[in-house]
Amino acid sequence: MRALAIVALGRPLEAVEIPDPHPAADEIVVQIEAAGICRSDVHYRSGTRPVSRLPLVPGHEVAGTIVVVGDRAGLKLGDRVCLHYLVTCGECAACLAGTEQFCAVGEMIGLDRQGGYAEQIVAPARNAHLIPDGVSTPAAAVMMCSSATALHALRRADLQPGESVAVFGAGGLGMSAVQLARILGAATVYAVDPNPVKRRTAAGLGAVPLDAGDEAEERLLEVGGVDVALELVGSEAVMRSVVRVLARGGRAIAVGITHREFGLDPYRDLVRREAEIRGSADHLSSEIDEVLALAADGRLDLGPVITRSVPLDMFAVNRALDDLEAFGDDVRTVIVGSDAG
Repeated sequence: MRALAIVALGRPLEAVEIPDPHPAADEIVVQIEAAGICRSDVHYRSGTRPVSRLPLVPGHEVAGTIVVVGDRAGLKLGDRVCLHYLVTCGECAACLAGTEQFCAVGEMIGLDRQGGYAEQIVAPARNAHLIPDGVSTPAAAVMMCSSATALHALRRADLQPGESVAVFGAGGLGMSAVQLARILGAATVYAVDPNPVKRRTAAGLGAVPLDAGDEAEERLLEVGGVDVALELVGSEAVMRSVVRVLARGGRAIAVGITHREFGLDPYRDLVRREAEIRGSADHLSSEIDEVLALAADGRLDLGPVITRSVPLDMFAVNRALDDLEAFGDDVRTVIVGSDAG
């Protein structure tokens, strides 16, 4: 079958032919109708985030229709599903503690195993979540990372009703984070981004838009700082800003991928304000069900988030990755099949 793969780090994806997938008894094969293009895929292509195998088919925001069912899969042909991208054992200490993202033998679709930039994919049946009526297949695909990871980050922040939130990075995760923070009861949500198009989109979702840089820091410090600040970009400079704008007792949540140290003054930044810095890794399968339910009842709207659709074409997908790497105007680009709806 056709797929797009990272063949060499730092090089464009290439069109490849890979074997058709065949499921084990507890697995399914999904005809992929939508695959989101995430900033993590940019990091994998460039080698900023090490990958364990080459060639690698990226793509961890995946949705489509079941076309083959294993004997013990418990799902039906024709079911419309989206896939939790963490394939875990369900039996190790981390899984039993409800932290499956730290599974001892866990693998990530599109990083440790072949992903969604392809015509079909095989996955454990337990990773499939039925897409509710009224939720489009592309929207469900995007929720597999953008929305579920944003919800997990807000949960890691212990966001309380009435608190203020600053979302640094109004991309795919940021647009979901703005909406989810409001759903969870945030009094004010700021969206910080250098791109005016993305700031306008975030404003339409209920955020107070702020240009990135000194202006944002000054504005947030003028109001006394924020209770929660999310770093969704993967930048040491942005991480410094996230810490600086915290109010007393504030929590800075690191989500974006960067390997560079950002530096801080422990007394000024943490001790004097009793502030905290926390990491947020991926999300939980249960959080996928939550965001799907929010989309089904209309409270989470992915319409403004999906700003571009491309076919499974090497040139189109590489252009989308290039634009994402350059922080272009598009929020989330989705690779769509002819049957996506």
